[in-house]
Amino acid sequence: MSLSPLIIEDAVRRALSEDLGHGHDITSQSTIPADADGVARIVAREHGVLAGLVPGLTAFTFTDPDFDIQIEKQDGDFLEDGDVIATIEGPARALLTAERTCLNFMTHLSGIATLSAQFVQAIDGTKAKIACTRKTLPGLRAFQKYAVKVGGGMNHRFGLDDAILIKDNHIALAGGIAAALDAAKNSAGHMVKIEIEVDTLGQLEEVLSHGGADIVMLDNFSNENLKEAVQRIDGALITEASGGVNLGTVRAIAETGVDIISVGALTHSAPALDLGLDIDV
Repeated sequence: MSLSPLIIEDAVRRALSEDLGHGHDITSQSTIPADADGVARIVAREHGVLAGLVPGLTAFTFTDPDFDIQIEKQDGDFLEDGDVIATIEGPARALLTAERTCLNFMTHLSGIATLSAQFVQAIDGTKAKIACTRKTLPGLRAFQKYAVKVGGGMNHRFGLDDAILIKDNHIALAGGIAAALDAAKNSAGHMVKIEIEVDTLGQLEEVLSHGGADIVMLDNFSNENLKEAVQRIDGALITEASGGVNLGTVRAIAETGVDIISVGALTHSAPALDLGLDIDV
């Protein structure tokens, strides 16, 4: 997965516009001579996985076209404390104007990539895959899902329009599992997958006996019930475990035999990776 240049440019322009307010960086303009140049390095201050390099560096090129940028690391690279990610040389005022927008993208996305890699590593050797969810920041979904992929995870659906996911509220309002599955099957195109969420083994039996689903989400199941569910499904459906997933629980969940483990925390709770911009003096 890669990010479209149009999406990157739009997001970076909006971020810079938000930061510049009335159109100028009052601090840099009042303290730094207009003709001054500077050299800075983006440096890792802890170990992790890099993501968001292109949107981060785009902040500099949008602020001033005269920057010379030397790239040392790429998205997906593992960083150690002190690693230089990129060196930027050019107009000093613009260098500081772009600094925070650059770091906001890179620290946030690198944090997601790092957390994703930790989850992937935690289930190494099992057949399960780690997936993100739609629990993303408004306007940043494509970036956050990209960072999950950089960290070795996989993407769940991108939005409400690319797959059918029948959850408990849909079931309640549709009149039950059978009614919801029938309605979905009748309206879905031949290329649209249907997933349904179940909370109990009894609901799972109803799904299996009725048919019509491609994937079943086993929501907040105990590990014992997950194992039982996987045995009952016996490969007839793709199995997804969700709810109560963290780094301390994910290994045991994976060992139940489920195919996918969805983790909202990858995007809604990943801590930022500590990166900084150091000026050469």
